[in-house]
Amino acid sequence: MDGAAEYSPRTVEEVFRDFNGRRNGMIKALTTDVHEFYQLCDPDKENLCLYAAPDEHWEVTLPAEEVPPELPEPVLGINFARDGMLEKDWLSLIAAHSDAWLTGVAFFFGARFGFDKADRKRLFNMMNDQPSVFEVVTGASAAKKQSKVKSSVSNSSSNRSKSNSKFPKVEPKAEPKIEPKDEPKVEPKEEEEYEEENDDEQGETECGACGEYYEADEFWICCDICETWFHGKCVKITPAKAEHIKQYKCPSCSCSNKRGRS
Repeated sequence: MDGAAEYSPRTVEEVFRDFNGRRNGMIKALTTDVHEFYQLCDPDKENLCLYAAPDEHWEVTLPAEEVPPELPEPVLGINFARDGMLEKDWLSLIAAHSDAWLTGVAFFFGARFGFDKADRKRLFNMMNDQPSVFEVVTGASAAKKQSKVKSSVSNSSSNRSKSNSKFPKVEPKAEPKIEPKDEPKVEPKEEEEYEEENDDEQGETECGACGEYYEADEFWICCDICETWFHGKCVKITPAKAEHIKQYKCPSCSCSNKRGRS
């Protein structure tokens, strides 16, 4: 692709921006611009490749002529299988190859400019926080997120109670013996509706720092001042540390109190 290697990112942040721009270009080609992309992949033409630039521009063209190429090359011949496969399967296959190419380009820059183990790990983590091209194209990312939100009421309640320091422990008191009263029975259908309502409410809770939705397998903590929920990792609070916090204040509330005192 002409101009694909006109500059060379040298830091982890620059390589990630390069990766993210190319990734967005790939996603655009395979989703919003898919009709145009489909027409360009003529099976009667020679080996074609899907390229993407850091500015999110994408292009279907022939591979680079120079050997070795300036950058790792994407998969060849994406056009040949267009009419021999279901369109969604063909796009999914190209998306998987695109993820491999994006990773290869990013770590090519890392090797070229001497990233050490810590730099490579940080770069990978930044890349891995983004949904892959394959996940976006196939919808796997949304489906996975939805399945994680669904959890039992008991597990969700347990996780929330551990992270919330608002409720002090109260020693049980001896109560006078009271004859049990007949309580209305709850039909199984009503129980299911109650659990579904609780699942919906918990699934809609957003982290006050990153905006991601509540997931039962993650540690959360609630601010005692503004009652906003946060991922423990977003505010640097671990479950062990939360056990020793009598009243938790989120970063925003802490800053507000400091300004008020000054």
